[in-house]
Amino acid sequence: MIAAEIEARLRAELAPLALAIRDDSAQHAGHAGAREGGHFHVAVVSDRFTGLQRLARHRLVYHCLSDLMQRGIHALTIDARTPGESASGQA
Repeated sequence: MIAAEIEARLRAELAPLALAIRDDSAQHAGHAGAREGGHFHVAVVSDRFTGLQRLARHRLVYHCLSDLMQRGIHALTIDARTPGESASGQA
């Protein structure tokens, strides 16, 4: 459910050319933070990242998901690229 919400928000805000979301929560079972939310990996390719440094790209993704960080996401790994940085525009 959270993964679907992550996808919907990123699609709406970033108009990605490619987007892949992986739920890694099962790998963190028993981890203290696992009770607070899931662990996710997001790979996104978007023109919105053009001209932005890595930190600014991550901030943009976090901004899109800000309230989910408080109620569903415990950990988030981000791979944010421009179309020119990604082989054939794939995430």
